Amino acid sequence: MTEAAELDRPQPGASPAPAPLLSVKNIEVVYDDVILVLRGLSLDVPQGAIVALLGANGAGKSTTLKAISGLLKTEDGEVTRGEIVFDGERIDGVDPDKIVRRGIFQVMEGRRIVSDMTSLENLRLGAFTRSDRNVAADIDMVYNYFPRLKERTGLAGYLSGGEQQMLAIGRALMARPKMILMDEPSMGLSPLLVKEVFSIIKQINRDLGVTILLVEQNARAALSVASHGYIMEQGKVVLDGTADELRDNEDVKEFYLGGAGDQRKSFKNLKSFKRRKRWL
Repeated sequence: MTEAAELDRPQPGASPAPAPLLSVKNIEVVYDDVILVLRGLSLDVPQGAIVALLGANGAGKSTTLKAISGLLKTEDGEVTRGEIVFDGERIDGVDPDKIVRRGIFQVMEGRRIVSDMTSLENLRLGAFTRSDRNVAADIDMVYNYFPRLKERTGLAGYLSGGEQQMLAIGRALMARPKMILMDEPSMGLSPLLVKEVFSIIKQINRDLGVTILLVEQNARAALSVASHGYIMEQGKVVLDGTADELRDNEDVKEFYLGGAGDQRKSFKNLKSFKRRKRWL
């Protein structure tokens, strides 16, 4: 046996790396039978992690979440290639309500709370897939994370943007999910509220062990709570790494973190400068 083959053999007592909770494998998504949006996208989300999915508008981030949660059918979209595996079982093609029952809950972009219901009624709505009736303890848990919601007894449509985002996250927790998909939780919030919401997201992950896949345009905020990140462009992943690796990457600094990067600094006297991304 060659030395290389010997090194490749599993070492005595070594256990294989655990399978990710969610694995998206080379999927393509088509809308209206003609519009190709995702072009062979792959990503893994480990159990108990916060993973950020970053990219500009139109990159395919929200479509990725809808493919995972089974919501593509509502927009005449479908996964035409590849597979999505959650907790060891394929879920591509499974109905959205069954996906929720399997443990995935999506917090939609724009909150999507029911405005003519109270906050409490919205929270109870989040538990509709549960077979047990003991939801009072979970409502108290949500109030512990978001005490302002307990004070707001009127219709949810009168809540501020930040409070509606808190309600949307709280409603997701009521389903007792294994994994939450969050789509642009910072949208429309002030910088102070963004910091508060992301702090609570990190706390929920730490306290409850809920796995989170986080879609964000605010890359700086997302990488402050995530352990790993993927960057999407034109329907595919172009770069991934740990949060620290992405924060230190010159392209990520320049194009996603609002920093100039080392190469931009030497061109400071030019009226305009655009560096080609190294992954293109």
